[in-house]
Amino acid sequence: MRVTYKYFGAPDGATAARVPISMRPEELGGDELGMGGMFSKIKPETIAAMVLTGIQGLPLHKVPPLELVVLHPDYAVVKLPTTVVDPLRAIGEESVGAAAFIWSTVPDRGGPRDAFDVYQLLHEWQDFSVRLHEAGHQPYCLVWP
Repeated sequence: MRVTYKYFGAPDGATAARVPISMRPEELGGDELGMGGMFSKIKPETIAAMVLTGIQGLPLHKVPPLELVVLHPDYAVVKLPTTVVDPLRAIGEESVGAAAFIWSTVPDRGGPRDAFDVYQLLHEWQDFSVRLHEAGHQPYCLVWP
């Protein structure tokens, strides 16, 4: 079964919980599933681990869990720890490149050839982080099969 992840920003959990019901950006404000959202094949827990271990230097067992906002038979909404997007705004190219290389060597990855894909992903997340910060939003992920 294939799962789709749509990352978006919302000011609070109540707003994020309403997102799957409407799925219409014009009914929502700011980044909520609007042009600022991002589709990805990468699980939110992987994103959290990638940023917090590769950039923040946290040990994997210290990565905070995701917070479940909505669990519905057709979808789920989870909140990512705020600490996942905050560090991305302040890092430079060298840190992004180093984190990408580190994550490309994780056993389930394809080795250094994955480094560029991870590098691009981290840059997308940097842009996403800036948009969330400017809007005063927190990161959420809508998950559905």
